[in-house]
Amino acid sequence: MAYDLTVFRKGCESLGITLDETQEKQFTDFYEYLIEKNKVMNLTGITEFQEVIVKHFLDSLACVKVVPVEKISNMIDIGTGAGFPGVPLKIAFPHVDACLLDSLKKRVGFLEETFQLLKMDHIRAIHGRAEEFAKNKEYREQYDLCVSRAVSNLATLSEYCLPYVKCGGMFVSYKSGKVQEEVQQAEKAIKILGGKVKDIHYFQLPDSEIERSLVVIEKVKNTPARYPRKAGTPLKEPLS
Repeated sequence: MAYDLTVFRKGCESLGITLDETQEKQFTDFYEYLIEKNKVMNLTGITEFQEVIVKHFLDSLACVKVVPVEKISNMIDIGTGAGFPGVPLKIAFPHVDACLLDSLKKRVGFLEETFQLLKMDHIRAIHGRAEEFAKNKEYREQYDLCVSRAVSNLATLSEYCLPYVKCGGMFVSYKSGKVQEEVQQAEKAIKILGGKVKDIHYFQLPDSEIERSLVVIEKVKNTPARYPRKAGTPLKEPLS
């Protein structure tokens, strides 16, 4: 099927991202498979092509506004859901070794099928809770970049995500609208976990009035061994 990629190409251009034909096809194939599987499982409430381009694809790629992804060697996406932002970032930056974590086995199965369909190398999906994998030395403090579009508050997300980031690396939290107050409330937790707020970048999605923000947290020291706390605790009792 032929798709109008005008908005997508313009959006990529504004982000300084150049895609070849193979990468563009990976995006449209990903869209088609997402919509096909969405009929039998809950992956996304956004299904119209142009909306998926803006609200999922370009939103995911916006990370390049705050992190030089071309210099990143590996990343982990916590609470990836249907693969956002991890899959778009991996398509645009195929050199990155990517790991996508989700707590729902069905979604992980969908992602594994997606990687095969798109012929992607050096990407894997893992099924489990962020609190548990963060205790595993294979994953703990191993990543240059951790990304998450999950909807938990920033203090909780930081406890999920910062343990995966190596010192000198970054955690980027994708958020809606203005987040200054939420960031201020999470600053103590971020410090306890070895992080420091580096930047909050506000932007609008292309061809829309949707306000988004990227909270950039730098890992400045190792996360104490007791964090993250046991499964469920960071959500029920965020550090404050």
